[in-house]
Amino acid sequence: MEFWEKDFEWLKVRHIVKKAMNKETLPDLQTVLFLIGVQELGRIPKQKFSKEEKRDLMHVAVCTLLENDGFYTFVGRDQDGWPHWEEKKSFAVKGVKEQEDFLVVKVIEYFNKYNEVTSFSLN
Repeated sequence: MEFWEKDFEWLKVRHIVKKAMNKETLPDLQTVLFLIGVQELGRIPKQKFSKEEKRDLMHVAVCTLLENDGFYTFVGRDQDGWPHWEEKKSFAVKGVKEQEDFLVVKVIEYFNKYNEVTSFSLN
């Protein structure tokens, strides 16, 4: 994916999330990861997520996004319904900017896959 394509697709994803959340500003990567984590958890709690749970939800999102590349394997859910993965290979992308860029591409792929299996429109 070329630089301009990634930026364009990432902007589309951010607008989708902004609209879905009925917010005035575009979300950042952490917010999008949090929402993917909530989607993958499959439920919203009766009360707000704790700071630790929010961190865990972002981890759920990262594991979900990196599973197809063989970094993680899904092993199941615990008694509270939280998904768990086993690390299969180390994440070799070095540098914060490079890691964020890699995750942005994975988020775009996630949204494109979601769009393929639903009638949800990215437009």
